[in-house]
Amino acid sequence: MSLSAGWYLGLAALLFSIGAIGLLVRRNVLIMFMCIELMLNAANLTFVTFARVLNDIGGQALVFFVLVVAAAEVVVGLGIVVTNFRRRSTTVADDLHSLKG
Repeated sequence: MSLSAGWYLGLAALLFSIGAIGLLVRRNVLIMFMCIELMLNAANLTFVTFARVLNDIGGQALVFFVLVVAAAEVVVGLGIVVTNFRRRSTTVADDLHSLKG
């Protein structure tokens, strides 16, 4: 028994919505990064679903590029968070203005 593409796209829309709401509501930078990762994974699910429906490998190849972007985002973002945490002992997004220089 196989699920139709609509179920996967609905799940991707739900995951993306949860990530977007979490990004807008929460102020902790680590939680915001997790919400961005959730949104990127929802996009990956959409790419894989369309790749399966269209019998094309392009969507699955695009997932690898999205994963590379997500890994780079985590490395740079966590570097900024660690720098801010060492200065102010907090990971609230409102305190990132202190990194202006």
